[in-house]
Amino acid sequence: MSLKQHTEELKQLIDQQHIQFVETEGPIDKKDHAFFDKVKKETKPMFNLNNSWRDEAEAFVKNRKATVHPNQVKSTHENIEMIILHSYYLDIHRKRFKELFQSAHYVLDMILDDLNK
Repeated sequence: MSLKQHTEELKQLIDQQHIQFVETEGPIDKKDHAFFDKVKKETKPMFNLNNSWRDEAEAFVKNRKATVHPNQVKSTHENIEMIILHSYYLDIHRKRFKELFQSAHYVLDMILDDLNK
């Protein structure tokens, strides 16, 4: 899969996680093993996609004249990990979640813009 496809998939993924965060009633019992297993199973492909995107985006940014810097790729990767986890555990404030969400979208959009040049 290409960087463009991974980037578009990540945008859809964080949109879905944002909806889940907003619509889920919390808080979640962090000691619930069944819930932990469910989260682990559901998030594994999300983390794999995010890791693949990071590897491709780092190579793209390093080898081309992109408006995104390598540290932005790293930060976005970490922000997306937090979005994924917090959308299940609901353990941060809405404002912070929204900041992570908007920041990730901003960098993903910048990468798509660079790819379309």
